[in-house]
Amino acid sequence: MRALILVDIQNDFVPGGALAVPTGDQIIPIVNRLQPHFECIIATQDWHPPEHASFSANHPHHKIGDVIDLEGIKQILWPLHCVQNTWGAEFVPALHQGNWCGIVQKGTDPKIDSYSGFFDNGHRKQTALEKILHDHKVTKVFLCGLATDYCIKFTAMDALKLGFKTTLIVDACTGIDVHKGDVDRAITEMRTAGVNVAQSGEVMG
Repeated sequence: MRALILVDIQNDFVPGGALAVPTGDQIIPIVNRLQPHFECIIATQDWHPPEHASFSANHPHHKIGDVIDLEGIKQILWPLHCVQNTWGAEFVPALHQGNWCGIVQKGTDPKIDSYSGFFDNGHRKQTALEKILHDHKVTKVFLCGLATDYCIKFTAMDALKLGFKTTLIVDACTGIDVHKGDVDRAITEMRTAGVNVAQSGEVMG
């Protein structure tokens, strides 16, 4: 079976949010058109406690964009975003949410960040995503959402390592591009690793 994974399509990642991807809202109509073509749809949700160590506000001598060592891992410091039980953590209202197999929350451990929908950044703890996919006998995953150069990329790489045939729906994703070219480099890295890169029209047939 095929599954569509909707990565972090939340208020804080679209214009008006705390960590907005500039064109984040523009993918939503494409994502909504894709959903009826899949029997299994799973959404990942950044779900940070307010004291999360990836927030620059929790490091008085640092600013947004600084890179620190966090649990032995290089960590970019971000603005407060997707804090549990806040508007910013909610899914974008325009996103169709009626026929999902599950929601996987990530980034819940205050000591370590989680870009991937499968694991934290240190691969120390696993989310429920792999189990949900196996429970639905999924062998092929298709990724869309936010952001291409972070959570999409890390989720895709982990999906490959876990043995899923993985496709990036490139026009149903968009990225932050902190450094110009980050998105293109992320797509190249995924393709080189074995991720199939397709347009939504190809996936919908």
